[in-house]
Amino acid sequence: MPKPVRISAHEVIDRILDLIQALPQAAKDLPAACRTRGYWKKLFGRNDRTRRLLELFRELPAFTNQAPKPGDARGWAGVMRHSFAGPPAALPNQASDILRRVLTAAKRLPPGPRGPRWRDRFGPKEVIQRVRPAESNDYIPNPHRGTTTFQRFQGDDTYAAWFTSDIHGPIEFNPGAPVRDNVKYIPRTTLSYCRWPWRALEPGKGKYNWRLVDMSLKCARKHGQTLQLRFQPFTRRIDFSIEPPKSRRHPPNVSVDVPEWYWDTGARWLVRGPSAVNEPDSNDPRYVKHFGDFIRAFARRYDGHPDLESVDIAYAGIWGESGGNTTAASAAKLVDIYLRSFKKTVLLSMLGTHGCKYAETKTRGAARHAGWRADCIGDLRKRYGAPVPPELCFNHTFDAYPMQIQQDGVKDAWMDKPVTMETCGNVATWFMENSDLDVVIREGYRYHMSVFMPKSVFFPQEFLDRLIEFDRKIGYRFVVRQMTLPLECRSAQRIRLQFFIDNVGCAPIYRPYRLAVRFRQGRASKVVRLKNDIRKWMPGHTWFEERITVPGGLRKGEVKIDLGIVDETDRPRVWFAVKGQTPDGWHPMTSMDVV
Repeated sequence: MPKPVRISAHEVIDRILDLIQALPQAAKDLPAACRTRGYWKKLFGRNDRTRRLLELFRELPAFTNQAPKPGDARGWAGVMRHSFAGPPAALPNQASDILRRVLTAAKRLPPGPRGPRWRDRFGPKEVIQRVRPAESNDYIPNPHRGTTTFQRFQGDDTYAAWFTSDIHGPIEFNPGAPVRDNVKYIPRTTLSYCRWPWRALEPGKGKYNWRLVDMSLKCARKHGQTLQLRFQPFTRRIDFSIEPPKSRRHPPNVSVDVPEWYWDTGARWLVRGPSAVNEPDSNDPRYVKHFGDFIRAFARRYDGHPDLESVDIAYAGIWGESGGNTTAASAAKLVDIYLRSFKKTVLLSMLGTHGCKYAETKTRGAARHAGWRADCIGDLRKRYGAPVPPELCFNHTFDAYPMQIQQDGVKDAWMDKPVTMETCGNVATWFMENSDLDVVIREGYRYHMSVFMPKSVFFPQEFLDRLIEFDRKIGYRFVVRQMTLPLECRSAQRIRLQFFIDNVGCAPIYRPYRLAVRFRQGRASKVVRLKNDIRKWMPGHTWFEERITVPGGLRKGEVKIDLGIVDETDRPRVWFAVKGQTPDGWHPMTSMDVV
């Protein structure tokens, strides 16, 4: 491909002067000074538009690859004739048109204030105004989306290597510790994820260790986070020769870390379970009763807690992920306990289990929804020594997710239910395995993820910037492209507002916050909530209009207009990706005149 030709600003003026000399009629309507270099140099520096026009002229074909030799009048005529149809007599006019564009641009000076007041920028007969805030690419500490810390809180150290603990969340707390940025990880995050085994939370039947949860919720709040949580039926294998059991009745030799009192209930175990020997039989009515009792007790204490982001529907199996040996009928009983017990807190079912399909069927079309979560995002593993080529072995990206999403009926569930995805290994192991990060990120967007859980393992430098960008785009990210409203209003008048909102994320928001307009005069302010449902702002463009009543009691003169997404107390909870924010979290938009 030929290298693009680009000339200097000095050479542009050379071409203009040469064109005028070759076709003098082209300058007949221009000032006499147009034949001087200083005239064009001054003209091109007149405003931003002429400066950009100069940059365009530096690449103009007539001045670069098609330009004739200096002094070649016939050559200039040929350039004009080749580009513009018409008789020879019209050629000077065509050349003149190129030059007049510079003069026209020079006259278009940027409009300035016509007077001292904000309203003076608009003509006296104008009745509406358009507001187009500048988009921000900064990190925004918005809730219910983004990357989580794992068994840790914002600013806590990552794991020292690439090994993590799936067994339990924090058991020691330092509420007075300063809140820092994360190091070698997403710098800021509004979500923490913690999980503990059932054994740690109910060490005796009906005797609960709520301190672990209470302190975790407290620390999450202090660190600007809400807490995603799971209680796990069991998490590891126990060798009784090393950890002698205290229960009177228990499996022989080796088992798993269920509460010890559980075996004394007469509960059955599986000699060869799906994940361990002598693990609980998840279809045993005693299991459904006792683990169900714990779920109910937890919900009585924490359902609807403002700092509790979500609870996993982890009902059976190691880590609560696989569903253990439950049949579809047993899974339905356990999932129903979650659905009946948690009326407010978001629930997330485990992809690929009987429970996930049941929860989706049970909540589809209902006001109460269960989202879903999956483990092993980023699994592009290669298995060397297997009887198939290393790059063609099983992995979750191609074998598990497409099938499970289809079979569980959750392909379109993201439209009204959140999706969380956790790594099997972590970002460091992706790097070690030479995984294609672009593929991982691509699939994350296609799953319409709201939450990414990479387990608080450090991000290798090669991956860090791309994952910070990924964090910005998962979940929702709202930009106000335009707001249209009147220039003037009367107190208590009905007015029409129009909005063009762009969700540049990959999912909606799932909380019933409300878009609101604040009218502000001095220290006094009044908030008007709009009826539009922000949960319907899907990825892409949303346009709507709504009539509101201007608050009564506004005095004559200017009133400031702010925009926000607020909770039931009219406190801003979600921020737009636009520049500008008041100290109390509103976005200043414009003003109106109260007449």
